[in-house]
Amino acid sequence: MAASGTPTTDLSRRDARRIAVRAQLLSAQRPTDVLGTIRHLGFLQVDLTRVVAEHADLALWTRLGNGYDPDDLAEAVGDGALVELKAMLRPSEDISLLAADMALWPGEPPLKEWQEDLRDWVAANDGCRRDVLAHLRAEGPTAARDLPDTCEVPWRSTGWTNNKNVMKLLECLESRGEVAVASREGRERQWDLASRVHPGDAVVPVEEAHLELARRRLRAHGIARPRQLEDWEERYDVRGTGVAARVEGVRGTWRVDPDRLDDLEAFEGRTAILSPLDRLVFERKRMEELFEFDYQLEMYKPVAKRQWGYWAMPVLDGDELVGKVDATADRDGGVLLVDAVHEDGDWSGKRRERVDAEIDALADWLGLVVARG
Repeated sequence: MAASGTPTTDLSRRDARRIAVRAQLLSAQRPTDVLGTIRHLGFLQVDLTRVVAEHADLALWTRLGNGYDPDDLAEAVGDGALVELKAMLRPSEDISLLAADMALWPGEPPLKEWQEDLRDWVAANDGCRRDVLAHLRAEGPTAARDLPDTCEVPWRSTGWTNNKNVMKLLECLESRGEVAVASREGRERQWDLASRVHPGDAVVPVEEAHLELARRRLRAHGIARPRQLEDWEERYDVRGTGVAARVEGVRGTWRVDPDRLDDLEAFEGRTAILSPLDRLVFERKRMEELFEFDYQLEMYKPVAKRQWGYWAMPVLDGDELVGKVDATADRDGGVLLVDAVHEDGDWSGKRRERVDAEIDALADWLGLVVARG
């Protein structure tokens, strides 16, 4: 925790961007291994959209380069070095930091109305909970569709989860540390008792755990608003960790990882094509403030309202976000179909060459050839 009275650091937008890029392992100095990369980033979101490649694989390729093999990620999951929790792949040792919150599920008092409703729904279906746990104890990893639905009170929703009783119950039991995802078979999660999936390390007390998670969040972002939360880390904002900073031309204060303040003039960038879910761009407000970049994931928009494409990928060049690549991997046809490269501002010929080279590298990693639309 930063000491009170610590001077505020003044940063240019350029330096703030360089801090963010370096912290996300997107500068010229690449990381070298899958597990170390994920430990630094904190987690990788599990998203099975495969327009180009699944998010976790694309995020790792962007950082590790063409030496990255998706089998390395599968191996880390298979041997228990990584565990899936609430659709995030996390280092298994981090479960000890999250276990105190699991014990407090659905949250620390006073509870919000939705938390009370969730608690009461699970309590009303305790018989089904016991049936599910008994089945897993006897049979081991099982898909949700093969587990008994003995819920007395159905799950009510206006959305697609309506009456998805077992799935919602499993997700609640996952949040409270009773069950866990043991593996996936294709897109389907296989559930087991958490005691057989999680490593069983000593639980870190809740306040200590939250502070450590805040530190790790700041380490992964480099620079962040004290209370800005737009990704999947829930309450683990950076709070008072790091040092206070102001960014030229941006209102308000930030927190900065002090380890990222050295040698900003020596920054060496590279060109990278990012997953739309990449953490560099996932917090859209932060992205707009620091990078002055206009971008939205448009997969949920009607076709006629899309500007850049269904799965358009942001383009990083040095310390700037400069455009979007709209591409689709046609595996049956053996091509990476590039429908458009959207250039923000005036690109130099050199920048265009760098982006083209990165598109070629992506296609090569996928085992495809580039076809431009």
